[in-house]
Amino acid sequence: MPSNYRADHVGSLLRPAELLEARRSGTSPGDLQTVEDRHVLRVLQKQRDLGLDVFTDGEFRRSNFMSDFTDAVEGFDFHDGVARAWSDDEKKNDTAPAAVSSITGIVTSTLRQRQPLTGRELPFLREHATGPIKVTLPSATQFPAISFKWGITNGAYRDPYALLHAITGIMAADIRSFAGSGISYLQIDAPRYSYYLDPKWTSWMKQELRVDPAQMLAASLIADNTCFAAARQPGVTLAIHLCRGNNRSHWYAEGGYDAIAERFFHELEVDRFLLEYDDDRAGSFEPLRFVPKGKTVVLGLVSSKRAALERKEDLLRRIDEAAKIIPLEQLAVSPQCGFASTMEGNLITEDDQWAKLQLVAEVAREVWS
Repeated sequence: MPSNYRADHVGSLLRPAELLEARRSGTSPGDLQTVEDRHVLRVLQKQRDLGLDVFTDGEFRRSNFMSDFTDAVEGFDFHDGVARAWSDDEKKNDTAPAAVSSITGIVTSTLRQRQPLTGRELPFLREHATGPIKVTLPSATQFPAISFKWGITNGAYRDPYALLHAITGIMAADIRSFAGSGISYLQIDAPRYSYYLDPKWTSWMKQELRVDPAQMLAASLIADNTCFAAARQPGVTLAIHLCRGNNRSHWYAEGGYDAIAERFFHELEVDRFLLEYDDDRAGSFEPLRFVPKGKTVVLGLVSSKRAALERKEDLLRRIDEAAKIIPLEQLAVSPQCGFASTMEGNLITEDDQWAKLQLVAEVAREVWS
């Protein structure tokens, strides 16, 4: 039976300056690991002190939320990329400045796995975490949109569907190998479902990716379910996180869950849905009426992008509003996304981060204790 963790978090945490400098300066692998180990121990203790229900290593051993995959698999070229416009809360329609890093790589040849996806993370977590371990992986659906470029990738894979199929196979095989190795919670991060919520990105899929959005949605659900089936083990909680972009406090998509809610909630074979609900870009709670009994919605009510600390009374009010649509026992709470989808992190301080996670834990205890 999956555990119903009430005080959740998406996974990534702000990297300390020492770790950023060690990674940027070309520190030797052994010395870099020493720095990583020290700071992973620190954030594991902090998560325990705050009373969070799950433990991650903050993705400190990654350069971005999906680099565990791209570091482990040959065939990506990071000298080219698919152009992407980012927005912030003040200037919704502006392209983000150059400070927003690109984490996309183009597939230029047949993919070949050379090392386990989470091989550097799991042993240390199993040894040192004092509670349930959450491991995060990027969804296979992430890559056709950002790593397929016509005129290049189709030399290896005929179209985005073929690339999705190949990546799903690699990911499912790897997940199957570690799902029974002591993890309590596997979360797949799937930002590309947001394309179906935002008309400008649905149009982009047709014009630039040259796919039919309805067909790609069906293929995406199958791909993620293939990975979840590989991970299904007694005692392992399976979750999917859907966001609208999270890079240096910028985002790229908006729109409520209405467009995909019925299929997304009913067809995905998961225990938990981690959903953004930190501002009006996410729409209303109405689509939660499609969530089946026995599945949990983690309300991402706390912003990982903005420094201002939310008011507890506002979070409690919003949980009450959601509970009018879906029973309270099917809800939990978290930040809307990670604090550092890229290693540079969002434009807030570490003190801001811990205050927000403490608020999540306090709200969870007040509502569900």
